[in-house]
Order: sequence, then structure tokens, then C-alpha cells
Amino acid sequence: MPQFPHPAPEELRRDPLPLRGRTALVTGASRRGGIGYAVARRLAAYGASVYLHHHVPHDTAMPWGADHPEEVAAGVREVLGDPDARVLDGPGDLSDPAAPAELVSRAADALGGRLDILVANHALSGSDGALDTIDSAMLDAHWAVDTRSVLLLVQAYARLRAALPPRTPGGRVMMMTSGQDIAGGMPGEIAYALQKGALASITRSLSTTLADLAVTVNTVNPGPVDTDYRSGDDYAAIAAMFPAGRWGMPDDPARLISWLATDEAAWITGQVIDSEGGFRR
Repeated sequence: MPQFPHPAPEELRRDPLPLRGRTALVTGASRRGGIGYAVARRLAAYGASVYLHHHVPHDTAMPWGADHPEEVAAGVREVLGDPDARVLDGPGDLSDPAAPAELVSRAADALGGRLDILVANHALSGSDGALDTIDSAMLDAHWAVDTRSVLLLVQAYARLRAALPPRTPGGRVMMMTSGQDIAGGMPGEIAYALQKGALASITRSLSTTLADLAVTVNTVNPGPVDTDYRSGDDYAAIAAMFPAGRWGMPDDPARLISWLATDEAAWITGQVIDSEGGFRR
């Protein structure tokens, strides 16, 4: 064995399609203005086949309104890097305890029987408040969507990976958190912050659990991202809190998340990673 083993020259040259032949499920990819859409486009551009999950009723009830799933899928399909890759989509109400396992099974079947990459991007917006205003219904709703469904997705995904030959490469899980552990926290969104904090806390345990399946598990905090939920003076005030003078855009965290899906990130697991552009609280 050489004293200083280094990669061969060809191993150091980047593959333009590092996810060619791999498959991915991205949840919460229902709006072209959202992070899930940006992640899905990056994964597709890197060569992966992608299944997009959407829950239109949630967006319909929000101020930004719903998008059209067929147009979302078309926007991902137009950037496919591998001509043999595919983009599919389907609905799912992840507040239903049976929905996560059903979604993972459906996505895997649609993508040829295997699922390599899971990006749990979905979350419940609204139905929240400060300590004095939250109630049990708010807490339960955020628990069901923001945390329970993510763990059930990971469980179903892990069972699929366990059925593959030992140490099959390419297994990736990415979850999303929200900066609730930084500086002043999120005192106006107690239910949401609580559940996102749970995902950050469980990241290390999940990474250890899935290590024998050759699956990495990481959680990303994207910081404030312009997904059409703020405008006017509030928008300008938050933009001024970034050294770059602008909000994060959906493709900012998407670049990190898609890189974590590649083999270049195979040695990174159990981490909660901030992608905030130096946001100053």
C-alpha cells in the first residue's frame, strides 16, 4: 500500500452528471417558487430521475396560492441531464400516518424499483404562534407534518435500502431545519421551531442507524429564502441583514443539498449544516 494513497487523475475530474442512474424523491416540490422545486431541478440536471411530491391543498390555503403540478414537473423535466432519466410526480397528504410509507413505495415503483435519494423538504406553514397563543391542535398539526411524517419517510426509505445488496452506494437522506437553535430562535413560531429542532436533534442518531446501509443522513438549514412569502418593508429589512444585501434564493440551498447527494459528499453524515449566506440576526 502506498504511503500516501491519492486518487488517480481521472478520479479528480468532475463528472458532469454525478447522479446519472440514481433516483430521488423530493417532498414538498409543489411550487416553482419553492426550495423543493430548485432541489429537484438540480438533481435532475445532475442526471437523476426524480419523483416530485406535492400537496396542493396546503398551498391553496396559503397567501402565495397553489401552482400547477404539471407545470412544476415540466420545469424539472426541461433540465434533465440524462436522456434516460425521468421526472414523475404525485400527491400526498403527509399528515396521514399511512401516507409516508405509501409515498416512498409509489415513488420507488415509478422510478424502477429503487430509491437512492430522499429529500424531505415539505413542512406545514401557518397554524402557529408564540408561547401564549399556541394550543394543542397547533402542536399536534406541526408534529404530524414536520416531524412524524419525516421519520416515517426515513423509516420506509431505510426498509427499501435494506432489501438491496449490502453496502449499495448512493444512499442519501437530507432533512430540513430552520435556524431555531441560532441566536434568538423563533419565539413567534413555537410549534414549528419545536418540530424542526427535533429533526436537527435526531440527525446524528439517524445517521448512525443508517450507516450500515451505506446511507448518509444530513440536515440543512437554508436560512431565510425568498419563496414569495414576504414583501414590502419586511422584505427589504430582512435583505439588509445579509452581507450580500439580498435574500437567499431557492437555488442557494439547492446547490448544497444536491451536492450532498453526490459521491463527493460520501464522507459527510450526521451533520446539521447552515446555508444562510452570513445572515445576521
